[in-house]
Amino acid sequence: MNPWQLREAVRTLRNGGVIAYPTEAVYGLGCAPQDAVAVQRVLALKARPMAKGLILIASDFAQLEPFLLPLEARLWRRIQDTWPGPVTWLLPARPEVPDYLRGAHDTLAVRVTAHPVAAALCRASRHALVSTSANRSGQPPARSALGVRRRFGHDVNRVVPGPLGGRPRPTEIRDGRTGHTLRSG
Repeated sequence: MNPWQLREAVRTLRNGGVIAYPTEAVYGLGCAPQDAVAVQRVLALKARPMAKGLILIASDFAQLEPFLLPLEARLWRRIQDTWPGPVTWLLPARPEVPDYLRGAHDTLAVRVTAHPVAAALCRASRHALVSTSANRSGQPPARSALGVRRRFGHDVNRVVPGPLGGRPRPTEIRDGRTGHTLRSG
């Protein structure tokens, strides 16, 4: 991704757009998490029920803190060993976090990504991003910019090019309260 592509992606996010970008294993759909209209567009594009919730990615933990309750030291130590990296954690959400992000849960799925393009998007936009696989529910996720365009056409405002992170499957998901793995990566 060149500097122009990064600036245009951030401009799209700031204007309420939906972007697609490479992540650790697949292309993701994303938007600004504070933009309820953009998040609803992501859910509609995927035909995903709001009750399932979404993942937020960030370039550092500070971008996730506004969404989370303070973490116990024991839990923070467990998480620190996996970030930045391909592990998504379900962590206790602040009560004011909208249902359109956390779904029917009192937790929020979050990850500090090590993927260079995804992390650069978070740094440049100065906030976390919604991150969900670029596919309609029940369909295989896109693994290329062309795959995103084939699935969504121009319903996605901007496709950010770049290589995937080399993982064969989407990131692992762990429950922060129990440490149990809910989805293997």
